[in-house]
Amino acid sequence: MYKLYYSQGLASIVPHFVLQEIGAEFDLVEIDRSKGEHQTPEYLALNPNGRIPTFKDGDKVLFETAAICLHLADHHPEAKLIPLLGTYERSEVYQWITFLTNSLQVDFWQFYRPEFYVTAEHYADYKTVMAGHVVRHLEVLDVHLKGRDFMVGNQLTIVDFYLLMLGRWSRHITPPTRSFPHITRVLESLCNRTSVIRTFDREGISLPYF
Repeated sequence: MYKLYYSQGLASIVPHFVLQEIGAEFDLVEIDRSKGEHQTPEYLALNPNGRIPTFKDGDKVLFETAAICLHLADHHPEAKLIPLLGTYERSEVYQWITFLTNSLQVDFWQFYRPEFYVTAEHYADYKTVMAGHVVRHLEVLDVHLKGRDFMVGNQLTIVDFYLLMLGRWSRHITPPTRSFPHITRVLESLCNRTSVIRTFDREGISLPYF
């Protein structure tokens, strides 16, 4: 039995989308950060970074969102959420999921948590700079999605679910997600999928989703 440790709307929502899409049975365990549950000895024994998500596959434990999603896609080939090994499209999945995690998501972290990087008097300027980085990344994605229904090839992959999470996070950036027409079109389509609707409902997230 799979088990996903999550917190509403955080990066854990991506493997949650994927689990719903593949139709796997899983337990969902909420981690309340306001109570410090991500820093308890029990949780740190699973994920020494004290971050969310953490994922259990039987007695095996994984953390890092991209790794969890790759694991699920590889172990459920029938869901066709990742192209075959050795194909160019498979390499594109690696490219785009690395871009989303290492570029866009990292810049989001710095935008939302400036206290880790600068002193309080510099928060506003720092957030402005990081928002600019985020917007440039969104521009790259919007150009890529022109004339496309999905991020990779002509099929839904784990990358699209990752984009949906980051598109949701982008709603507070200026300009917001919906300023990018091709990203908006793809995300609106994803938000009509049963797996996505179920995930948002289970996490208590209401419209608008992004």
